[in-house]
Order: sequence, then C-alpha cells, then structure tokens
Amino acid sequence: MVIDDGPELVVLLDPDGAAAGTAPKAEVHHARTPLHLAFSCYLVDDAGRLLMTRRAAVKRTFPGVWTNSFCGHPGPGEALDDAVRRRGRQELGVDVGRPRLVLPAFRYRAEQDGVVECEMCPVFTARVSGTPAPDPAEVDDVRPVAWADLVAAVREGTWTGLSPWSVQQVAELAALGDGPDAWPTADPAALPPAARLTAAA
Repeated sequence: MVIDDGPELVVLLDPDGAAAGTAPKAEVHHARTPLHLAFSCYLVDDAGRLLMTRRAAVKRTFPGVWTNSFCGHPGPGEALDDAVRRRGRQELGVDVGRPRLVLPAFRYRAEQDGVVECEMCPVFTARVSGTPAPDPAEVDDVRPVAWADLVAAVREGTWTGLSPWSVQQVAELAALGDGPDAWPTADPAALPPAARLTAAA
C-alpha cells in the first residue's frame, strides 16, 4: 500500500539491494544520489513495436534524452507490478497490461550535467493498446520503433541522445532473444531483496 499524503518517497538500498530507508523523490537526485530502487518498462503496441519516449526538457534528471517507454520508483510497500501500471498512467496516460519481468538484476549509475542516477532497476515489458496521451511534465515525444531497428541503432551508434540505461538494457535484452515475445520471463527470486518484498504475488 502507498500512502498518498505527503511527498512521494523512494526506497533507499544498501549495496546488496536490501531496503535501507526512504527519501523524498524530489530530494534524492543530485551529485551524490544514493543507491535506490527503481524500474524500467518497455511497452509493446498492437503492431509489435516498442514505444520509445523522449524525456521532458523540464525534468531534473536526464532531460530531453530518448529512452525506454517509462521509468519510475515503487513507493514503500508498493508492489512492482502496481508501480509499473501507476507510472504508465501517470507518464503516458495508458493502461498497461500485466507487466512481465525480464531483467531482474539490472543496475546502473549514470551522470548528466552533475546530476547522478544510481539505481537497482528491474526491467519489465508489457502490452499496451490505444494512443498515448503523455504528461508534458514527463514526456516530450513518443516514437514507435521496431525492435530490430532499435538494436541496430544501439549497436551502430546511429541514434544519438539515448539514455545510458536504455543503451545497456537493449544490449542485455538483445542477448535474451529477438524481441519482447522471445524474452523469457525472469525469476522474481533474482530481484534485489527490497524489490522481492514489494513484488506482486
């Protein structure tokens, strides 16, 4: 359960991925961002294409970069599946199908303009129908992309301005299979301990 009163909180982690407290989301990203729990999601539309998004220019972290469909942070006690669906509605105005875990142990650190991201960030994929209606505070643009074209662009470096985490994720996902339908569902036991505690049953 997530309490809506007060600031949005993120779950802080120790080096092994166990919960180590909380911090307000609005205050957690800076030059010395602590390790915290997040997630990424790759949405697949009715035509089998991935929805890539350009982060809004007004965002504090990595403004204006192209990335996966959306990212977010589960709140304390919030199931990961619920957090993915919530964030899909908030960022893109879409109802997300059942999220499927594909990279349970993804972790990265990246920096842009002195602001650091430092996350354990399980990766999901999900189906989506309908036309996105992005929140302009979150997303500036949405681009449907064939998986093979995205992999080629990452490998060849022809799509400049991609988020560093999506570049890493695409490489890892490509090793799993030729597109979302081929990616095996991952074992939730491989999630960071804090994420296992908040994973949907």
